[in-house]
Amino acid sequence: MDSNQNSINKASILVVDDTPDNVRLLSAILTEQGYQVRKALNGKSALTTVKALPPDLILLDVMMPEMSGYELCKQLKALPNICSIPVIFLSALDDVSDKVKAFESGGVDYITKPFQDREVLARVANHLTIQNQQRQLQHQTKQLENLVGRLQKEIQERKRAELALRIAQKKSDHLLLNILPASIIENLKKGEGSAAEKFDSVTVLFADIVDFTSLSVKISALELVNFLNKIFSKFDALTEKHGLEKIKTIGDAYMVAGGLPLPKPDHVLAMANMALDMQEIVMNLQTEIDRPFQIRIGIHTGPVVAGVIGTKKFIYDLWGDTVNIASRMESLGLPGYVQVTGAIYEELKDRYLFEERGAIAVKGTGDMITYWLKGKK
Repeated sequence: MDSNQNSINKASILVVDDTPDNVRLLSAILTEQGYQVRKALNGKSALTTVKALPPDLILLDVMMPEMSGYELCKQLKALPNICSIPVIFLSALDDVSDKVKAFESGGVDYITKPFQDREVLARVANHLTIQNQQRQLQHQTKQLENLVGRLQKEIQERKRAELALRIAQKKSDHLLLNILPASIIENLKKGEGSAAEKFDSVTVLFADIVDFTSLSVKISALELVNFLNKIFSKFDALTEKHGLEKIKTIGDAYMVAGGLPLPKPDHVLAMANMALDMQEIVMNLQTEIDRPFQIRIGIHTGPVVAGVIGTKKFIYDLWGDTVNIASRMESLGLPGYVQVTGAIYEELKDRYLFEERGAIAVKGTGDMITYWLKGKK
């Protein structure tokens, strides 16, 4: 067993839930895997515990008296020495708005009760692995910064120092480009910041793996991570191919936008091609990994507000009704289908094949006529 796996297995996890049976169950599941488990039955007790001895990860119930899980998470994220601790929410609430609120509060994942043991273990292992990798990256980045500093002082006038600095800068830029759009990086380098911007025309796509929970309990945590990595890496390549911007992944969900931060006149068309290519990739992967699975895809176009949020671990994100409706198109869709709004249909009806689904009830919007994107004409 390597040192990284050892550190994960010895990780300290705080379980926060006002139901003692849930706490005992989670404690038993995690302890059996070698994790060090601490417990708290309310938000106030959890806050005191975390301040006294910060854990490596927190499993947090949403519905608790006096202080909800959302409130506790916000308070934790406001503390400089604690804000980087990953928080996984566990709740019987299964509405998209509840999940969005959890992520807006600072959570990194969301597990719906009743949960499966293997799903909990898989998600815990996944986020502990990510945390360890982030720590290693921070350590390596610090080492790199120290090295560059020494080179600048000791061999400032030598060509070898100039070459080393160029290589270091290239690596740093490459890492940043995997996190933020290039134009945003340039603004940050110039000290201009990245204030929120309004974009009048942006296309947003959400994709989600169908029955991911049932799939996650059938394979090991490592297989699960490798499975997601294989799929999302191919999706990443598609965003480059079609000139689109990957926004983020949330568990098994994938979010892409077109038309920002730099204008792209054909972003609706590019997103349609992206969706069709994603379906083809999924079909090919089923044969490659010998495991059946499907995705749901939803697309909408319209105005959004976008910008970089937070002061640590930057993320470029989008807000507005366009984002919410695109998310609804995915969650209210069917496995293997691409569901789009009338705005997408009107933009592409002369070049693509569509099938009218009819009116569906969309939370926060009302009844909407939607369509299935079938392919190119």
